[in-house]
Amino acid sequence: MEVSKRDWKLFRQRIAGWQEGYMEKLNEEYIRILQGEGKSSDKFWELEKRVKKDKKHPGVLIELNKHNMVFDVVALIRDKAISVDDLEGFSEDFTDMVQFFLER
Repeated sequence: MEVSKRDWKLFRQRIAGWQEGYMEKLNEEYIRILQGEGKSSDKFWELEKRVKKDKKHPGVLIELNKHNMVFDVVALIRDKAISVDDLEGFSEDFTDMVQFFLER
């Protein structure tokens, strides 16, 4: 399951933008939490819990590793940080590998 140099380069070019978009969505969710009904302390602790959970997602923090790239992309799709459509430009072999793991 070797990733091509071209796919690896494309991934490295796109990951920052994908993460930025994902974190923008998270920030909007955090704002809704803070603006919601209830006590300030409850909202604070709910937000703290969410940030603690969310920062472990590859849409926020990822160790760039060519050998884990397929699994990272699958995780990004499952977390709704990106969609399969965002894989346009990647090789058919790579997108087939991703699709294989998405179906499992």
